[in-house]
Amino acid sequence: MTAIDAGALAGLEPAGCWRHFEALTRIARPSRHEEQAIEHVRSWAADSGFESRQDGAGNLVVRIPASAGRASAPVLVLQGHLDMVCERRPDSPNDPAEGRIVLVREGDWLTADGTTVGADNGIGIAAMMALADDGSLPHGPLELLMTVNEEVGGPGEGAGGLDPALISGSMLLNLDSEEDGKLTIGSASSTDTEIRVEKPREPCDDGAVMLSVSVSGGLGGHSGIDIAHGHSNALKMLGRALRETLGTVPFRLVALDGGNSVNAIPRDAAARCWVLPEREAAFRAAVEQAAVTIRDAYAKTDRGIDVAVGAAPEAASAWTDEGTRSLLDLLAIVPSGPLAMSSDFERLVETSTSVDEAITGNGRLTLRSLSRSSNSSALPDVIAELDAAARLTGGSFEVMQADPGWRPDLGSPALALCRRVYERLFDEAPIVTAVHAWLETAVIGDRVPGLDMVSFGPQIEAAHSPDERVSIPTVERFWRLLAGVVAEFSAA
Repeated sequence: MTAIDAGALAGLEPAGCWRHFEALTRIARPSRHEEQAIEHVRSWAADSGFESRQDGAGNLVVRIPASAGRASAPVLVLQGHLDMVCERRPDSPNDPAEGRIVLVREGDWLTADGTTVGADNGIGIAAMMALADDGSLPHGPLELLMTVNEEVGGPGEGAGGLDPALISGSMLLNLDSEEDGKLTIGSASSTDTEIRVEKPREPCDDGAVMLSVSVSGGLGGHSGIDIAHGHSNALKMLGRALRETLGTVPFRLVALDGGNSVNAIPRDAAARCWVLPEREAAFRAAVEQAAVTIRDAYAKTDRGIDVAVGAAPEAASAWTDEGTRSLLDLLAIVPSGPLAMSSDFERLVETSTSVDEAITGNGRLTLRSLSRSSNSSALPDVIAELDAAARLTGGSFEVMQADPGWRPDLGSPALALCRRVYERLFDEAPIVTAVHAWLETAVIGDRVPGLDMVSFGPQIEAAHSPDERVSIPTVERFWRLLAGVVAEFSAA
């Protein structure tokens, strides 16, 4: 492996795009904290003589004048998001949330040392900045729309709070897709929900043993795009191990926590348990027996799963026996995974749900799920299942956020343009598809009615996890397609 630094990046093409991307890796840009990234872009725009404006939600647009001879061309909008999912392995000294990403090149792939790399959506942002810098590329007037809070945005945040007056173009290229060779013209609607259950707790007896049970080593990934891969969910696996153990060895649950983002399949989860001293050996043996079956169940998808028992800090109280059973039953019945396949696009998940975060606090267990569907009429069934799970365990249920989908339009002029350029550049037809994830195009289309939109990007794998990687050759293909579409749009 060769570490990537500014000098090494000079050997990669397109050089300008990689240069801008490398700069972004040194800037902390977690969702809701993109201030440094915004200032970085503003400074670049000012130095380049470009006008920039920001709306009340924090979204930024940079206006790029047309190149020579293209001033009469219509305005084209290029769009991406500034924030990134800041995942890291527990033992990594690096942390994207603090601007510490160490890039690593592995053959044709670029990844990071122990963290997300930020290609989602750093490559898109870098590409539009590089295109504006490159005086050799013909283009009409451009509006570079850089949104915030894409990964976690709530109502009125990020693109959901976009001021329509910020952009004037009628065609938009979203640069946030993650599959080479595909033109995306639709995305799933999504609903973020919470189940909250409060159960009685009792003091922990003196002399009891406090043990932790942890699950780690799963591949995780984006809870929409990667949901079809069948990767393990650390929360579900932890619940399974504890529930099977409870069937033979009584214990009381003190806490259960896991997951770092509502749109990432949890890779790590841990519980604290109150166990009588004379039952400790049996408890450990029962957890290990459950671990054997869990590892076997995911032997082909997540070979690195580890279920471990260790000492845990003392606690003042634990849930009662009944509360422990009820909470583990809840985790067992909360659905998670693909639920239906699309009848419009081959091998595309239509409907799914993923329980992505568990939080213990003040005697309450909170489970956060993100449910998606390209068929909006299917989501009420999923939401009903989650609501019923909450009610059956004496809990409460709340829809935190619901985002619209982006309905495919096969007659889109933007799609026709991108297809034409793609076929000319690569001598093959692109795959036209939708994506089982939420793209900002859905809400941008709501904010700016009539906007014609297409999304494309390079090959990015395991987004939202420390295994995230981006294919270097496909970044060059992505760049050629972007430059080609921009040039042809302004020549029409």
